[in-house]
Order: sequence, then structure tokens, then C-alpha cells
Amino acid sequence: MTAVAASPRLKITYATLRNDNEELHALYDAGIDKARAQLGEHHVNYVGGQPRQGEGEFEKRSPIDQDLVLGHFAKGTRQDVQDAVAAAKAAFPGWSGTRWQERASVLRRAADLISERQMEFAALMALEVGKNRLEALGDVEETADLIRYYCDQIEANDGYDRAMGNLGDASVHTRSVLRPYGVFAVISPFNFPFALAGGPAGAALVAGNTVVFKPSSDAPFMGQKLYEVLRDAGLPDGVFNLVAGPGESVGAELQENEGVDGVVFTGSFEVGFDLYKSFARAYPKPVIVEMGGKNPAIVSRKADLEEAAEGVMRSAFGFQGQKCSANSRVYVERPVHDEFLRLLLAKTSEITIGDPLERSNWLGPVINARAQARYENAVAEARREGEVPIGGDRAVHDGLDRGFFVQPTVVTGLPTQHRLFRDELFVPLTAVAPVDSVDEGLRLANESAYALTAGFFSEDRSEVDEFLRRIQAGVVYVNRRAGATTGAWPGIQPFGGWKASGSTGKAGGGLYYVQQFMREQSQTIVD
Repeated sequence: MTAVAASPRLKITYATLRNDNEELHALYDAGIDKARAQLGEHHVNYVGGQPRQGEGEFEKRSPIDQDLVLGHFAKGTRQDVQDAVAAAKAAFPGWSGTRWQERASVLRRAADLISERQMEFAALMALEVGKNRLEALGDVEETADLIRYYCDQIEANDGYDRAMGNLGDASVHTRSVLRPYGVFAVISPFNFPFALAGGPAGAALVAGNTVVFKPSSDAPFMGQKLYEVLRDAGLPDGVFNLVAGPGESVGAELQENEGVDGVVFTGSFEVGFDLYKSFARAYPKPVIVEMGGKNPAIVSRKADLEEAAEGVMRSAFGFQGQKCSANSRVYVERPVHDEFLRLLLAKTSEITIGDPLERSNWLGPVINARAQARYENAVAEARREGEVPIGGDRAVHDGLDRGFFVQPTVVTGLPTQHRLFRDELFVPLTAVAPVDSVDEGLRLANESAYALTAGFFSEDRSEVDEFLRRIQAGVVYVNRRAGATTGAWPGIQPFGGWKASGSTGKAGGGLYYVQQFMREQSQTIVD
């Protein structure tokens, strides 16, 4: 029995500011019940449509409460990956030979199933990675919308099959056709465990490729759910294969297996750049990697400071700062620095921390003990070398000590060359510094090797134009209360990075993403 989806007027995105819809919360509460009924079960991998037990199991516990076992998941092996690649390769001729209209039809059914099961999936996601209600609902619906958008793109371009010119000879007919590569590996992260799995997989599949999918070991449950909706939508066996397991076996085999024709990876710069450099051996292959960010916001003396403080707070601390788009550094013109900081601290102090399944809580736990330790190390460094006017500690009230709960933290008094302005931390911590001009803020913003997202607050159009002309980032926002640097949506804000943040310059949810999963063939026929 499928869950009842919220009506279209209840669509939740990352820009949703309100949390007061009673119908939404009633549906979500029912989703929690469905999610809890599934906990503690044993899950297998799927190769060629058949279950695989793997080599033992790994246990997934909730970051909300380490006593809560979510499930036991088959630990894939190199052999499992090899067999999955072989199954995907065997399924490729049939799937790539299927009319693109039929492929899109299957994937649109999958998107509809995701929307129908939105509440159940969002509740599972909250349990698995600690997202609050609106963040989890947004992630699930973004997955459906990414798949729909990629289907729309292949339809708008008539399957990427176009007639070309003939130099005046009517007997010569030439077409440009984009054709799929073959087998794509999709390696997804924990922080958007559905959208950054279903989105890339959907693009690869609608383009005619087959897929071997490795979910994050911090989010294997959502990987299971993606497999289920694609299966239930009618995707043929072998077209989409699921192999969860450790990076040293599953991930390494996907990186090294010569039968893999392309790869999509979302994660750290270190892992992504190594994959980018090492994946292709005999000849070039597509490597689509999104590798994080150290995203700046610049606040002009001509800004609406209330708007700026709200936008920074939401982007710095949304999903505990565990977004590659998180606003982790802020440059504020000196004349308004103190007032901006006062407003930011006031808004941060109002954040409710606790079980993200509860309607009243906005900030959940970080993903694991490593993230908690990274947070504690950064705070200790900030206290030694600067100031921590708010936050900086674990949250342990009301039993939160059983999870990985930490306080949203603002850091001040550090030099702008400090590592906390440079290194991606993936925790709820943002560093604020005064600058003498917008020009200085832009210079500091662009010094980073990362160039994913950036925000700007000013009521002066000439300053806005200068920001847009000079900023080095793939996604930029101006005067955005809903999020200074976060909140992209398919077909609205294409999401992708420059420099160390991405490999292709083509953004997810944008006009040019699907083409990356295809290669051009010029076909000339003479009558």
C-alpha cells in the first residue's frame, strides 16, 4: 500500500520558509509510522535483478540515537561489482535500443512513485541522516523533479537527434545523434542521499545508459528505496544494479573496472579529484564529479541586514552545515558588521535543536562521530585563535547525548587567511569577518580553490552587477532570505561548481546535464 502524497500546493523545496501546514504534518506523521515499521530488517544488494547477500553485513544506526538500529545491509564485494557491471553491460543493448519516449515513460513513473511515497521516504531519511522535516521532504521531492526534468530535456530536444546541412546536395542526409556510452557508475553521498543518487542515475538512464549504483554507507536505506521505485516503475532487470558496501572494495572496483564507461561521484575534493585523475586508463571516459565548496556570502553596507542575517543563518546551519553549498564564511562591510553580527547571533540563538522527526526541531545531529570530532577540533581552534560568541558545544539535553548533536556556531576574530575560512568542514559552523569594501569581499571570496555557490546582499544595483560580473561560482544568489548560498531546484537554479568544486562546468538540474551521459555521432547517408 503506497503512502498518500501531499497535494501539489504543498510542494516542499529548500526555499520553503513556513512550517505551519497542518495537512503536511499529518501526512508526515503517518510516514513516520510507515518508516518505523521497516526498521531492523536485513537488506540485500541487487545484481541483474537478483538478490545478492554479499560478504557479511554492515549495521546502520541512526545519528539521532546510536541505540537505534535502522537495518542490516549486505556488504558488497569486488566480485559483486564485477557481476553488476557484467549485468549492466548485458542489459545495455536492450535498454539503449528502447525508444527514448519509452525510457522517459518508465522514469516518469518512477518519479511519480517517489512523490507518492514522499512522506515515508522523508521520515526514513530523517532517521538515517538526521534531516529535519522540511529538508527531508525537499530532498525526496527534488529527486522526483530531477528525474522529471531530465525526461523533459530529452523530450524538448527530440531525443538529441537533429538533422544537419548537406552542402546543397539533396542526396546527402546527415544527422547529429547523441548516443549513450554504456555502463555508468553512480556513487552518491550521505547528505542528499536521494537527490544525488536518483538525479544522476535518472539522467544516465533516460539517456540510454545502464547503471551500477553505490550508495553512501551512511545512507544505505535510501539506496534501497531508489532501487525499489525504479524496479516498481518497470525498469528491466540489469539496467539498474545496487551494490552497497565499503569504498575500499565496492568503490575501488567501480573506479578500476574497465567495463565501467563513465562515473558520477559526489563527495570530497580529495576523493573526487583522485577519481578524476585515475579513472580513465586506456582512453578518455566521462568523469562527472562534484567536490564540495567553501561558500562565501558578502554583506554590503547597503544591504537589508535583517534579510542578510536570515539568509546566512539558514544557509550556514541548514542540515547542520552538511551541504556542499553551506554558507561557511561571511564577509561584512565594516560599518554594518556589528549590527549584522548582532542579528545573526539573535537568529542563531532561536534555533531549536533535537530529534529532527519532531515538528518543533530545526537542527538535527551531524552524521557520525567523525563529523562530531571535526566540529570539536574546529571549535577548539577557533577558541584559541579567535572568538566563539555563540555555540561551540555538544547538545546533550533531553537524551541528545545518545546522538551526534552539536550547537550551531558562529566564529569571529580570525584572520581571513585562517584555515576556517579555507577548509570545508561540513559542520554547523560559519566564520564572519569585517572587510573594508565589497571589492575586498569579492577578492577574498574568489581566493578559494572552491567555487560552488556564493551569496550577496545589497540594495545597490551597481554593486549587484559588479558581484555578478566578478564572482567565481557556479551558483549565485542575491538578496535571498530563504538561503544566502543554498536552495537550488531542478529547472530553476542549475547546480554545479567551478574550479575545485566540479569537473565539467555543467550543472545538475540544468539545460546541459543530460548531454554529459551521451556522445555525439555524425551519421551521413547518401541516397
